[in-house]
Amino acid sequence: MELDEVTITRAIFEEYSKVFLDHTDVDVALVGGGPANLVAAKYLSEAGLKTIMFERKLSIGGGMWAGGMMFPRIVVQEDAKHIMDDFEIPYHEYEEGYYVANSIESVGKLICGAMGAGAEIFNLIDVEDVMIRENDTVCGLVINWGPVSMNKLHVDPLAIRAKIVIDGTGHDAGICSTIMRKVPDAEMGELGVVGEKPMWADIGEKLLMDTTKEVYPGLIVTGMAANAVAGAPRMGPVFGGMMLSGKKAAEIAIAKLKK
Repeated sequence: MELDEVTITRAIFEEYSKVFLDHTDVDVALVGGGPANLVAAKYLSEAGLKTIMFERKLSIGGGMWAGGMMFPRIVVQEDAKHIMDDFEIPYHEYEEGYYVANSIESVGKLICGAMGAGAEIFNLIDVEDVMIRENDTVCGLVINWGPVSMNKLHVDPLAIRAKIVIDGTGHDAGICSTIMRKVPDAEMGELGVVGEKPMWADIGEKLLMDTTKEVYPGLIVTGMAANAVAGAPRMGPVFGGMMLSGKKAAEIAIAKLKK
């Protein structure tokens, strides 16, 4: 068979367009493609919720790709081991309570688990604003191509509607920061977006279960962003808390939407 470049081009454009248009109105929109949101995406999709994820960079997986200081290994504590099992991530016990996995394989499994459950992932798309309507509730996102925002080009964006938004943008807590900037009287938890405290893995991991919550009507925060909003310590290269946080974020969203 002779390959035709125009057919290939049309196939890519038409298929992408179909999926994109079908996801302009969703149940849950996740911002950031790190491990917490990947975990959340799987559980949300398995609950029957229409779920979409936006990542402004080319690759999905956030900081997990690099493990600790570019050594491609991650550590997960006992409490989160069941999530590794859910995603079929291979691991072994390093010593009691500490489990080690290959970071690259872990990211691949998280992506496959999320998409296999039905979540759609769009990379190279940046979220530059939110939509807030009745009762001061977040109800959608304003999106643009990642390279557009990175190069500070003046290109008008598009928008999608979502019943729930989850901010999993890491240290910057990008969506929360946007609301704090544009809605000065917004109450984002008790402290606002104050940034993380110095690393303390044990405390940071434990507090993450408390800081993962709905911080503004229609907006849930998860992962590193959750601790940044609450002013809790950063956790370091241990990823169990990130996974548990993603699962809790999904549970919060499911409980709200299944009422």
